[in-house]
Amino acid sequence: MPADEHFHELRHRDALRADGSSTRLRRYLYPEHIWRLPATVREQWLPLARLLVSRDLQDAFKRKFRRALEARFGCPIDRLSFYPVPIIVRDLPGYRIGIHSDVMKKAITVQFYLPKDESQRHLGTVFHEGSGGEAALRTRQMPFMPASGYAFPVQEEESWHSAKTTTEADGERRSIMLTYFVQNTPQTWLMRRIERFGSFFGVYPNQRT
Repeated sequence: MPADEHFHELRHRDALRADGSSTRLRRYLYPEHIWRLPATVREQWLPLARLLVSRDLQDAFKRKFRRALEARFGCPIDRLSFYPVPIIVRDLPGYRIGIHSDVMKKAITVQFYLPKDESQRHLGTVFHEGSGGEAALRTRQMPFMPASGYAFPVQEEESWHSAKTTTEADGERRSIMLTYFVQNTPQTWLMRRIERFGSFFGVYPNQRT
C-alpha cells in the first residue's frame, strides 16, 4: 500500500468528522500517478493500474451488464465507451455513508475489497431494496473478504446501498473503486480528461464514491 503522504481526503457529507476532516482517503490509480511512487511500490501497482483502465476490462463489464446498459442508453454496447476512474480508498474508523443510489453520470460501479484476512467480513457494502420505509430494511450485505467485491450498472432510483459506521476496533477499510463514467457528449468527453489532467497536479474533483 502506498504511504500516507500519497493519499488525500475525499470530502463528502457522510464522511466528515466534527472537526471538518474526512474519514475517507483516496489515491488515483491512473498509470501516470503510479510513476510518482517509490520504485518498489511502483513495480507492484503499475501493472494493476494499467489493467484497471484497459479496454479489455471495460468490455468484460459491458458484456456482463449488457441488458441494463443497452436499456439505459438505447444502443448496443459496442457503441458505448465509458471513462474508467480507478482509485485506492482507505476508510478510517468512523466512516459511514447513508443509503444512496449512484449519480447518473456514472455507468458502472465496481469495488474490489482489500482486507488482509477475514476479520473484517462484517464491513461490506449493504444493498437495500429501496431508499426508505420497509424497502430500506430489506437488505443484503456483501462480506468484506479477500479476493471479493461487487459491481453493478448504475440505473436511476436503483442499486441503493450504504456502509455502516466503522469503529476503532474495525481498523482501516481498504478497497479499490473503479467507476466507469458516461462520456456520451463532447462536453462529458472533455470533462473526464480535464479532471484527469487536473488530478495529476493536485486538483481533485470531489466525486462521491
